[in-house]
Amino acid sequence: MSETAVATRTLTEKLAAARDASVVLATANAALKNRALEAIAGAVVDSAGRILLANDLDLANGRENGLSTGLQDRLRLDEKRLAGLADAVRLVATLVDPVGESVRGKTLPNGLLLSQVRVPFGVVGVIYEARPNVTVDIASLALKSGNAAVLRGGSAAENTNRVLVGVIQDAIASVGLPADAVQTIDEFGRDGAKQLMQARGYVDVLIPRGSAELINTVVLESKVPVIETGAGVVHVFLDESADEQWAIDIVQNSKVQRPSVCNALETLLVHEAAAERLLPSVLADLRASGVTIHGDARTLAIFGDAVPATEDDWTTEYMSLDLSVRVVDGLDQAIDHIRRYSTHHTESIVTNDLANTERFLAEVDSAVVMVNASTRFTDGGEFGFGAEVGISTQKLHARGPMGLSELTSTKWIVRGSGQVRA
Repeated sequence: MSETAVATRTLTEKLAAARDASVVLATANAALKNRALEAIAGAVVDSAGRILLANDLDLANGRENGLSTGLQDRLRLDEKRLAGLADAVRLVATLVDPVGESVRGKTLPNGLLLSQVRVPFGVVGVIYEARPNVTVDIASLALKSGNAAVLRGGSAAENTNRVLVGVIQDAIASVGLPADAVQTIDEFGRDGAKQLMQARGYVDVLIPRGSAELINTVVLESKVPVIETGAGVVHVFLDESADEQWAIDIVQNSKVQRPSVCNALETLLVHEAAAERLLPSVLADLRASGVTIHGDARTLAIFGDAVPATEDDWTTEYMSLDLSVRVVDGLDQAIDHIRRYSTHHTESIVTNDLANTERFLAEVDSAVVMVNASTRFTDGGEFGFGAEVGISTQKLHARGPMGLSELTSTKWIVRGSGQVRA
């Protein structure tokens, strides 16, 4: 089908084509899917010039339209990031294909053989904003797990996503799989996103990635089942026994390495018994990196180079070099603060107290709970998934970084030899 013909298709026609492609993908063997992934990885690198030209245009439009610094960082691609995306696709190709994996099974007393196996969802819809890396990540994970992907990447990255999807489609088709296995519906704008949310019967599951507003809109308005990814109001708690150098390194890395992403630290909690020992060095290190400290009264009394925190600060996902800091009475108050303000994404404790470690792990109800580690490790790539669909903060089906198995459902296979029910 020519590019002109594809461009004139209605959204419903695109969804129907995705449904047809999903049937082919569901029975494609791992070797064929892996060849498609290798083709995608090679094409992303070989097409870097075209991709980066489109990305430059999107960045220029973003600056002109007042796109935030954090979103500009998420939008930006360069040769290093493209190479990283290609490497992630190649890693997905090396992972075990989840389709057909036996989850459990048994033989009934009547001789029936039961097995529960993983199967693709079918068509996965994803709505996201200013994140062209998601286009490649989702395409590769969906393909390996036997799903077709319909992508609404938002106006901020429309030019980049159009080129990326074209590159991916050509790569998929080059190995004999349907190009319609990955599609963008950006040309339909916000109306397209609304139709995607209503496309029950065409789309099997919908995954939103982006701002809290975007995610809430999809959750509330969608008729398609939704896997909810969440905003990251992420916490680190420095316990009374925290090692000072660990505290400095973990807080610095969690906040500064890449502040625009959802696993970046947003609120630092410090045990009052350790505040005077830890805060001067920890916060001085952050200030040297350009971080603005929003401190409560007890923080301001210890570290004067800060601004007073407001109630809104505790609920804010800054996605910038800003950090809220609160001194708490102890572990109980730290856990209470997290329960009240957390988005249930990632929380970490820095401690040498085994009892407090176990309490924190047991009582903090977030998708990822850490001990003595940077929150930046909450990531599908870091967890060994190659890439990630998103970080689910809900409790049904998938929670935390979502990889291949989270893009599958299951079905029961029953093998008999003439049995009938009495």
